[in-house]
Parts: sequence; C-alpha cells; structure tokens
Amino acid sequence: MTFVYCPICAAPLMDSVVDREARRVCSRSCGFVHYDNPTPVVAAVVEHEGAIVLAHNRAWPGSFYGLITGFLEQRESPSACAVREVKEELNLDAVGEPTLIGVYPFERMNQVIIGYHVLATGTIALNEELDAYKHVAFEDCRVWPAGTGFALRDWLRGRGYEPEMIRMERS
Repeated sequence: MTFVYCPICAAPLMDSVVDREARRVCSRSCGFVHYDNPTPVVAAVVEHEGAIVLAHNRAWPGSFYGLITGFLEQRESPSACAVREVKEELNLDAVGEPTLIGVYPFERMNQVIIGYHVLATGTIALNEELDAYKHVAFEDCRVWPAGTGFALRDWLRGRGYEPEMIRMERS
C-alpha cells in the first residue's frame, strides 16, 4: 500500500532516507515513518488422498492453480494459520501438526511466504474464494518461479521428486 498522507496528522508524506533506506515520512514533524515492511503470508502444501491439492482462486485470471494461502492473523502462529486456511478454503481437517517447509521472499507482492506441509483428511468443499481444485500426483506436480512455487518445489524435493519448473506469463 502506498500512503500519500500521514495516517496520524494527515500531512502529505515526503521521500526521505531513514536507517539508510528510502522511506515515506511525514512532512510535518509528527514522527510518522512508513516502513512498508513485507506482509507475512502462510502457504500450505496440502496432501490429501495421496496427492497434492492445487486450487484456483476465482480472482485469478486464466487457469493457474496454486497452493492454499492466507494472511497471518494477529496473535496467530504460522502453523495455526496453515491449519485454519486449509479448513476455511477446502473444509479439510489437518492430521497432526503442519511441518515447516521454508520461508520465501515474494518481493512482487511485498510478502514473505511461510510454507507448511499439511496432511489433511475429509471431503473437499470450496469456500467463496475458490472456484476449482484438482488433485495432482507428486510425480506430476509442476512448480512456478515464485514464493509458493518454491515451497512446493522444496517439499517435493524432500520426497525425492525433481519437479518441472513452468514458465509464468506476466500480464
């Protein structure tokens, strides 16, 4: 999010250098600095019925399918977020505790992706965010060159698979 005005005193923001970084700061002297830190997002590699569940978000153009993701809530652990998102988006229950895959930068969206593997059970029922899903066998998974794709790649490599990297078209 790009701020134009100070959220404290409503003065225009101006460019400045704070802690050796370019920042937006209040043009008055109220002290506001917009640090624009990355947002933490949790991604879940969902294993269900012996395959990976990939989903299509209804807001996405085209036919791209990805991992289940969600924003980390206040006072929520990343592993609890993974379990919550799998339940909310797929109506699946986690079996045991999620396992951390890794942490990945996603600079284009100013996010940090925290990837987990979630073994899940139940019958899939999509929420309003998703309009389709598919089960993909481990050996048939293809990955993409971005944060969540790297999490899926690393999880598959940990299981002895070397997935094909697909090329992403930028719109």
